[in-house]
Amino acid sequence: MFERILVPVDLTEKNRRAVEVAGSLAELADGSVTLLHVIEPLDLPFEELEDFYSRLEEKAADAMYGLAESLRESDRGADRHVIYGDRATEIVRYADENDFDIVVMTSRRFGPEGQTRDWATLSHKVAIMSQTPVLLVK
Repeated sequence: MFERILVPVDLTEKNRRAVEVAGSLAELADGSVTLLHVIEPLDLPFEELEDFYSRLEEKAADAMYGLAESLRESDRGADRHVIYGDRATEIVRYADENDFDIVVMTSRRFGPEGQTRDWATLSHKVAIMSQTPVLLVK
């Protein structure tokens, strides 16, 4: 059912669990995993910061390679893409335009013992806006 799996990542270790869950789902359906990192451009002309953005892309590529380590161990691997724009908007657009079956992403814990009380997290924005099913991993 979930053959094409998108995992948006912010390049931190907290995303490792979402990548592992996506890998397990992919194994069940003999599917594929794509890691996506969205860079939010600064409010300056892009051309003035091309070197800066190039370094960010290189850093993102390296970090995503490390996050995909568990997938390589299972001979699954993962495609990796870096795009620019508003993170929530671009994740939803990318999932829709590329016909993913599910988006798997990390979410913060909520509640009295939770880590945050802010409901406007990226994962919740994506879950609300997306036409693609979203699995939030805590």
